[in-house]
Amino acid sequence: MKKIILSIAMFVTLGTMSAFADSSSVNPKVLTAFKNDFKNTGKVEWSEGVNFFKATFTFNGNYVFAFYSADGDLLGLTRNISSLDLPMNLQRSLKKDYSNYWISDLFELASKNDTSYFVTLENADTKIVLKADANGEWSSYSKEVKE
Repeated sequence: MKKIILSIAMFVTLGTMSAFADSSSVNPKVLTAFKNDFKNTGKVEWSEGVNFFKATFTFNGNYVFAFYSADGDLLGLTRNISSLDLPMNLQRSLKKDYSNYWISDLFELASKNDTSYFVTLENADTKIVLKADANGEWSSYSKEVKE
């Protein structure tokens, strides 16, 4: 399960999927599961990854991305958030330990049993992706030096 969650997080940040706007190419099991999970969502855009389908839609006023396996199992949900939406301890930690960086991306990943946060921080020389989960502490997910 952790590999699936990490795969979702990587695909969200890197965006490596084939996209199609209508649902004609989506596995019927996935469509049925989505309709059962999210009623009255309005327009849904679908894209396909290596081992999953991604639905992009609006839910309660937020853009949400739902990831499903080919069998129709909901793998996780992501949504972009503001730093003000982070738990207070995570906000404080970012301010304290990464004050010389700016936030270029921040999203919440909710799966069946866990909620994680991923933040991309940048400065002139470095791009860092951090992950925080239930224990409430940031850990390094990836780091790259800008050229």
